Amino acid sequence: MAERPFIVDRAAHLRGGVGGETMVEAWIRWLLLHGVDRFYLRSFARRGLLTQIIFGQDGSLGASSAIEQVRQRGRLTKLSGVYVTADHELCRRILRDNRFGAVAPNRPAVPKPVRWALAKTDRELPNLTEPPSMLVTDPPEHDRYRRLVGHAFSPKAITKLEKRAVEVTDELLECLESKPQPDLIEDFAAQVPVAIIAEILGLPADMHSTMLKWGYNSAPLVDRALTWTAYRHAIEELAEVKQYFHQRIDEITAEPGTDLLTVLVTSGELNRREQMANAALLLDAGFLTTVNLLGNGIALLTSHPDQLELLTAQPELWPSAIEEILRYDGPVRTTCRVANCDVDVGDQRIKSGSLVLLSLTGANYDPGVFSDPERFDVTRFNAADHLAFSGGVHGCLGYRLARLEGVIALRSLFERYPDLRLNGPPTPRRLANLHAYRTMPATLTGG
Repeated sequence: MAERPFIVDRAAHLRGGVGGETMVEAWIRWLLLHGVDRFYLRSFARRGLLTQIIFGQDGSLGASSAIEQVRQRGRLTKLSGVYVTADHELCRRILRDNRFGAVAPNRPAVPKPVRWALAKTDRELPNLTEPPSMLVTDPPEHDRYRRLVGHAFSPKAITKLEKRAVEVTDELLECLESKPQPDLIEDFAAQVPVAIIAEILGLPADMHSTMLKWGYNSAPLVDRALTWTAYRHAIEELAEVKQYFHQRIDEITAEPGTDLLTVLVTSGELNRREQMANAALLLDAGFLTTVNLLGNGIALLTSHPDQLELLTAQPELWPSAIEEILRYDGPVRTTCRVANCDVDVGDQRIKSGSLVLLSLTGANYDPGVFSDPERFDVTRFNAADHLAFSGGVHGCLGYRLARLEGVIALRSLFERYPDLRLNGPPTPRRLANLHAYRTMPATLTGG
């Protein structure tokens, strides 16, 4: 099937306001989803631990002082009306407990006037943080979505992708030969996962740069209490995603393929909105986690040359190194769950509708589980016990693929360029909940 170029009708976007909404509708949604929380956290709870944990870790790796203060208060503490834990065992238990659900804006605990206003201003943008995205949808709907896509990320399917991941990595490393001082995010770390997820979804290669733009510009939506400007820019990006997937789904309906998007479209189990929302989720999650894993891994290994020397001498340690990178500098710092009923956790009763903030960073630095957690150690025997991929029904669907891409891409990069060095500190993305780098200029002196 011949590919038609995707052209964004920006004039239509301007006529329709922001993301197909009027500016007033978009502002109302921001106020209800982010603005009120932001005002509270920045004003009344400005100096509180909850605010410090939500809005970031002062740019440093490791467990922040706020996390350590939470840990000192006990395994589970209440801050400004929200339960918080940095305890590894509690985080894992809550993630796997079906009495806790994903936090969605339409959950019953949200006041009816708020749910009404959100429904009235809903323009069905494929926002990964709103239903029907499986990320924030609980069973049985979640099971229906996941069943349709799970086969594409099964052990058998990932094994089949290994050869292609090696080919993509080798092609990119060849291209780096002509760029002795590349940006290792733009030219390498981002390109490996976007190429693979594009093939899984059946999207053409000439869409890679557009996919990256969509993913990067909508990524702030996973943060809590966004600014109005950040929210507006993100939903403007989602309007483009919606327009593209409408076009793509129409093409697949007329001429089905064999890719994962075709499965979503032709299954007969999903409506158009469900198809778009979960296709967009797979697109974003399919590369954002891995590009952050690769970028964070490059930064860690170049700043810990002793660990890189171990990997050079013992390449069989690479799978363990990927787990330690995920533990030490995981892509996601926190996640949140809501109690669907009264639940006893430890010696506390969490009332139905209560929110529980899980510090994944705190869990991954729990000294009761990881000895000397502030030390980066690629030989750590239990590094794979990290919670970087969350857990339970909402655990990362593509964790096997991310691990595979991590081993192949990082090992190949450092074997080909053993003297690779960064040209100064990489530039972070400045997101609260995602730890990632925007740029990483380097000099390739190996080979």
